Amino acid sequence: MNIASLSTIKAQNMSLTQVGIAMLDKSLESMDSLGQGLVNMLDSAAMERSVNPSVGSNIDMLV
Repeated sequence: MNIASLSTIKAQNMSLTQVGIAMLDKSLESMDSLGQGLVNMLDSAAMERSVNPSVGSNIDMLV
């Protein structure tokens, strides 16, 4: 192998590594926002239970 091809391969590997890191960063941001949404949803459900404690505690069934 000559120096030029090694340099090209190294540059491509660096580019792929940077793209992979950027994609992981975006996925972490996405998971963080989804987790924050889940926490907000749970907080709103807790607020509903504190205002109406009987809501959702009973199930009416006919057999």
